[in-house]
Amino acid sequence: MQMLNIVDKMPRRSFLPWVNPSKLPFSTQRLREVKELFAVQEGSATEHVILKALCECKRPPSRGETKQCVGFTEDMVDFASSVLGHGITVQTTENVNRSKQKVVIASIKGIKGGQPTESVSCHQILYPYLLYYCHIVPKVKVYEAEILNFVGSSRINHGVTICHLNMSSWRPDHGAFVALGSGPGQIEVCHWIVENDMTWTVVD
Repeated sequence: MQMLNIVDKMPRRSFLPWVNPSKLPFSTQRLREVKELFAVQEGSATEHVILKALCECKRPPSRGETKQCVGFTEDMVDFASSVLGHGITVQTTENVNRSKQKVVIASIKGIKGGQPTESVSCHQILYPYLLYYCHIVPKVKVYEAEILNFVGSSRINHGVTICHLNMSSWRPDHGAFVALGSGPGQIEVCHWIVENDMTWTVVD
């Protein structure tokens, strides 16, 4: 199959050292404080990036979704364990080798035997510091795949993919529907966990 582009397109950033989140301005109501914190000019591209991230993080969750934006490692672990319980593990695709090139899928292992489960997926959001949008959506399947070179069949990667089984609550203009020419409730969608994104599951 053709491997998609799983290379992280975001600029390199770091998590903040942990501070009390209440002391860190993070809302559209405190936009002036946020702009002062990062010395952002009025009408700049950075202001647009910040406003877009704040709106995405503060919007109400979709039906059946539990979500939180996290800028600290501690908050990510706390959120994942709060919805999945203890005994959790985090997974991501091992590397970006052969991205956008032909590969061979050698073996596939389903977490929980490939049965529907819950996971917490964390996706990067563009922001001045490292920020993740973490959310749990019911009825997913998570798979691990051994990926081989198209020529020579040498092992080149260990991929992680997630399949969304119920997408009836997703927006009709979601990128997945645009790319696949479909709509809410009509299909299931599977995607690789790309570089620097991750998914949390209960230890299998």
